[in-house]
Amino acid sequence: MMHDWFLESKLGIFIHWGIYSVKGVGESWSFYHDSISYEDYMAQLDGFTASSYDPRAWARLFKKAGAKYAVLTTKHHDGVALWDTQANDLSTVHKTPAGRDLITPYVEALRAEDLKVGFYYSHLDWSHPDYATVWRPDEREKQDQIKKNRFTHPSGPEDPEAWERFLQFHRAQLEELTRDFGPIDLLWFDGDWERDVEQWRFRELRSWLDQNSPQSILNSRMWGLGDYATPEQGIPVIPPRGPWEFCVTMNRSWGYQPQDTEYKSIEQLIWMFAETIGLGGNMLLGIGPKEDGTIVPEEVERLEGLGAWISGKEEAIYPTVAGLPRGHYYGPSTLSKDRKAIYLFQFGRPTMPIPLKGLRSKVKKISVLATGQELSYRFMGGAPWLNIPGVLWIDLPREYCDPVATVLKIELAEELDLYREEGQTITHNE
Repeated sequence: MMHDWFLESKLGIFIHWGIYSVKGVGESWSFYHDSISYEDYMAQLDGFTASSYDPRAWARLFKKAGAKYAVLTTKHHDGVALWDTQANDLSTVHKTPAGRDLITPYVEALRAEDLKVGFYYSHLDWSHPDYATVWRPDEREKQDQIKKNRFTHPSGPEDPEAWERFLQFHRAQLEELTRDFGPIDLLWFDGDWERDVEQWRFRELRSWLDQNSPQSILNSRMWGLGDYATPEQGIPVIPPRGPWEFCVTMNRSWGYQPQDTEYKSIEQLIWMFAETIGLGGNMLLGIGPKEDGTIVPEEVERLEGLGAWISGKEEAIYPTVAGLPRGHYYGPSTLSKDRKAIYLFQFGRPTMPIPLKGLRSKVKKISVLATGQELSYRFMGGAPWLNIPGVLWIDLPREYCDPVATVLKIELAEELDLYREEGQTITHNE
């Protein structure tokens, strides 16, 4: 079920935190691809302390950034749970110096700051002894053509009984997550691809979740049985149909990797955010805390910078809907929910008036949103007697510009009406 809060949130924070932050290696995939041995990877359990973990500080930072929700990796593909799961003993409670449940304080902190609570959970589990016991049906018929991986594929004959045990384990952990931490707003699944929809019994799971956690929104990674799409790392050129969320890293890594210093600038993050909401989506921006729970200064700086830019421009962000179709304005835009205001995101300082094509609606006023400074404008060209609009040219003096992106508000006398035709011959003039 899709809830309005998600459609109106626009910005969430994606937190990849686990034992992989001890050595700063790739989360789970590093041992899957043999860049580190499984044994050395799991030895990181001994170094995971969470000694400076302050989820209230996290939540305050997320709120300052303008986020409305956060998603934390409760368990990644490595199988290490951040809560006291009773389904096995592979958790931060029993296997790390942290020695405690890390989910409850996260949930309490987000709720204290009025942020929605999201849980990432990996369906697959490369540490569970019963996981790599069956083939996906389409792979079963061409085993000799597939590069096998011991964490995914059976080493011998298939063992359906073991797979049934894994499903019981999988469901037991999901029951804990949805039962023990209060109402969870969002379940962010991952790792559905290694088995098919029937093997996972996702239709059955969807029905169970609808009954037992009806307030939870589900992402798409249940072979399409979720509530919204999750394009990753690349902003869509054509947005997905229906609700969606663009998930992206600040640098190249999801988790903490100190050698990865290729951070996107604050300006680039603002542009990505504006592009995403202009296409009608949310942006889920990734951070990777260190093993002690601290967030690195580069990520703090960027979250604060994004929040500073959002401040004073909230009206153009929450709650708005997708903006003008491509071609009307050369930049991101959003619309008010009643479609009587257009918000244009102008990056840089223009050297000429800003053009907007195809606007049929009468304009009441155009201003700089953050300051209220009214702007002059004029329509040029067109054939109003045939309802063909001219180009709207907006004057934006350089001294009124935001250092990164200026948001212009166009107030309309009526609901937005756009000219979306191919053009025509003018057969008569007035």
